[in-house]
Amino acid sequence: MGATAPRVPLLAMKQITKRFNAVEALVGVDFEVYAHEVVALVGDNGAGKSTLAQIVSGVLTPDSGIIELAGEPATIPNPSAAHAAGIATVFQDLALCDNLDVTANLFLGREATAGGSFLRDGEMEQTTKRILRDLNSPIPSVKTQLHALSGGQRQSVAIARTLIGNPRIVVLDEPTAALSVAQTAEVLTLIERLRELGLGVILISHNMVDVRAVSDRIEVLRHGRNNGSFDATTASYESILAAITGATSYIKGDRAY
Repeated sequence: MGATAPRVPLLAMKQITKRFNAVEALVGVDFEVYAHEVVALVGDNGAGKSTLAQIVSGVLTPDSGIIELAGEPATIPNPSAAHAAGIATVFQDLALCDNLDVTANLFLGREATAGGSFLRDGEMEQTTKRILRDLNSPIPSVKTQLHALSGGQRQSVAIARTLIGNPRIVVLDEPTAALSVAQTAEVLTLIERLRELGLGVILISHNMVDVRAVSDRIEVLRHGRNNGSFDATTASYESILAAITGATSYIKGDRAY
């Protein structure tokens, strides 16, 4: 029998460096995510999490390093390129409109039209229902206006919106921030559902309870550098916290960080 082919990550970032004048936001960072995997990106304020997420999302371009998508070298020069490559991002502001209903928010800026001017409302509603059903999302109706939804339901709409373009990778920036316990549980269930659907999920969070609840792997950044990689199912809270605070160092190759 032949050897099993090695798994290829959906996204692989190698030796990524990003500077802002004299400030080193990222230095030689390695990061990868596979299909059917939730990878948490954690670290203290200023660790470089948002910078890395913005590079993945095409908001920023690295000064050096290699990006590979499904094993092929790639560049992500802007958000449109990220979207075309199957990368969707939900930032903390969600970028939703309170005065529009759920369907309109999902298709905002990407409305389905007929004849160039008429909206295919029925088709968009059916697509919205299908996506919410796939996610097991607790949205009462696709015609509900956003202002009538809870914080957790709004996050559900933002996550559902990413699936319009059939992405391979979803980046979630602090998706449970400022949510109640019940609303947080709803969002964590959605993240698990994204994994079940075969996506690679990058979860940025300060909440270690949430991180350990849904992540497969935890990657720690400290001062813009890798400082630990942990199996979320077996790593202790103390070991992860030690990596975040710098109480322990990370060995990569022949260098300690």
